[in-house]
Parts: sequence; C-alpha cells; structure tokens
Amino acid sequence: MKHDNTSSPVVITLDAGGTNFVFGAMRDGVAIGESLTLPSSAHDLDLCLGTLIRGFEQIIASLDTKPAAISFAFPGPADYRNGIIGGYLPNFPSFRDGVALGPMLEEHFGIPVYINNDADLFAYGEAMGGALPRINRRLEEEGSAKRYRNLLGYTLGTGFGFGFVMDGKLNMGDNSCVESFCLKHRDHPEYIIEDGAAIRAVKRVYRELSGDERELEPRDIFDIAEGNAEGDAASARESFATLGRVAGDAIATAVTLMDGVVVIGGGLCGASKYFMPALLEEMRATIKTMSGDIINRVQMEVYNLDDDAEFKAFARGNSRKIKVYGSQREVVYDSQKRIGVTISDIGASRAVSLGAYLYAVENRKRGQ
Repeated sequence: MKHDNTSSPVVITLDAGGTNFVFGAMRDGVAIGESLTLPSSAHDLDLCLGTLIRGFEQIIASLDTKPAAISFAFPGPADYRNGIIGGYLPNFPSFRDGVALGPMLEEHFGIPVYINNDADLFAYGEAMGGALPRINRRLEEEGSAKRYRNLLGYTLGTGFGFGFVMDGKLNMGDNSCVESFCLKHRDHPEYIIEDGAAIRAVKRVYRELSGDERELEPRDIFDIAEGNAEGDAASARESFATLGRVAGDAIATAVTLMDGVVVIGGGLCGASKYFMPALLEEMRATIKTMSGDIINRVQMEVYNLDDDAEFKAFARGNSRKIKVYGSQREVVYDSQKRIGVTISDIGASRAVSLGAYLYAVENRKRGQ
C-alpha cells in the first residue's frame, strides 16, 4: 500500500535482532504499511550490511514520499552520537572491530540516520508517549499539583537494560555509555547484576532451588508458579522474587542519584506479580549510618503506581497550606518527597519504536 505524507514526517525504523531484522515505517508515532523481516546474517559483515541496505530500500520503495530519517535501536555498546557500532557484541560478532553504520546509511540514502541503544529508546518512548504522560494525566485527574519530568526506564529480558530521560531529553552521557547491566550483583558482588536480573537468572535460580534439570523458559516457570504446570511452585515464585530483589537494589541506587519515576518493560514483566513486591521491598529498605542511625535507603517514599490505593496516596502526598510570612497569603506546601514504579502499559517493543520515531523527529527539528 502506498502512503501519502503531507502533514508529518515518515521515519524508517528497524528492530535489530541477532537472528532477524524487522524493518518498518512510522508516522505520528504509529506504524504504517507492512513490516519486512529479513535474516540478519550477523556473523558475516558484508551480508549483514547488504541486508540492512536491501531492507531499508524495500520499505522506502513502498512509500509515496521520501522519508525524513532512519532511526533505530542496535543492541550493545556503540558510539551512538557518531553512528559507530563496535565493542562487545555477542549477537553481532562481525561488528566488534567497529563499523561506521550510521555514516554508511546516510551516504547511501541521503537522509539523517539516528542509532541508539534499545533501552535508551525504551526510556525515551515511555517519557514522551508512555508512562510519564500517563502518570501526569492521572495526577491531574486526582487533583494533584505534582508533576514529574524525569524517568528511569528498565528492560527485563535477555539483559538488564537502562535509560534515563531528564526533562524531556535523553541522557546519552559523554561516551554513549549510560549502563546498568555491569553494576555489582546484590548477592554475589563478584558478578554483574545482569546475571541476576535477566531471563538467564530466573532459569538458573529455579534450577538451583528446585533441582529440576529440565530446560525451562520463564514462561514455563511462571506457569509452575501459577500452579498450571508440573514443578516446584515455591521455587518458581522465589526465582522471580530473587530477580526482583536484585533489580530493586540497582534501581534504588539509580533513583537516589537521578530522582524520577521508574518504568519497567520487557519480556519478564508478565511475571511482575511475583517480582514487584520484592523489588519494592528492596527499594523501601533501610540502611545504617556509622553513628547508629537508621535511615531509608531511598530518600523518597516509593509507591507502586499500578496499585490504585497506592497511586491515590502518591497523588495526595502530604499537602497543606502555610502562611507567607508578613502577609495573609497562603501557599500549598507538599513536604513529602516521593517517586513511583510502574510496569509499561504500551510494552517495550512499542516504546522502543515510539522512542526511535520521536528521537528522529526532535533531532530533525533541531537540525542535528
């Protein structure tokens, strides 16, 4: 189907996986036309780059207008500002020595190309068109004057991804290296946290606790936890709770430094009923000072924004009127510092695509 673009830009998108590339196009943050799936051939650089060009060419050929940009996420470390992919890339070994992917695509297609980390685009999509505006709309509906501008986004799936948006701007750091996967594991500080907060962690912990040597995926373990499949239900539930504690430890550190609402997405979120209580408990934990005082680890009250009663308390805060000294005027003072945690309601894939689209549109406006 042909598409006319008279009012808003079309951006070409890509879901870059180690097995397949899924190409598409978006306008106004909505997918248009049919997507195209091609094998990524990630082991062979020439084949992989040829596939990328062929896929983008086929999507562009289906449009009635020249797209404004290409924008997509690419897994792993990179110099994203300059569009260079390289470093430790388990799923794209042929890129490890450094590939100027963005400049190559810009030269071939003659349009701007934006490449970002998938977790960064997840956070950006949630901040601009997902969790953050949803939370602020509901605060308004509840009659609260409180509004949030900062968002920390986490993806729980194959890895433990992280992105941060401050006041509408994606924080890419000075080295395109805003990461969370390599923090210390809460229970095993000699290991990275991703080994405790990803799909492989759920599988390993269930196997260790239950002694069940079957090759089970998190979906299978969730069914066991629900009592819908054969296995050790208590161990299944604890495998998700362990992930919650490990992730909660990292999130508590980050939110203390960055102070914003937290949104979680990714393939493991279907089991949030089992990991969210442990995650929140970890964030609400206390810590001691050397003088013996006990203080909250996170210096804000932490609310579960997916619980209706907690959201109402979150919206209410601790507002009261105080007098302005030397006058009859009164102002509202809310003394409670607070943040909230929510599960993405648009899903990680949609948030990443939306983030890619909006990032391209915004940077195009700025001439960047």
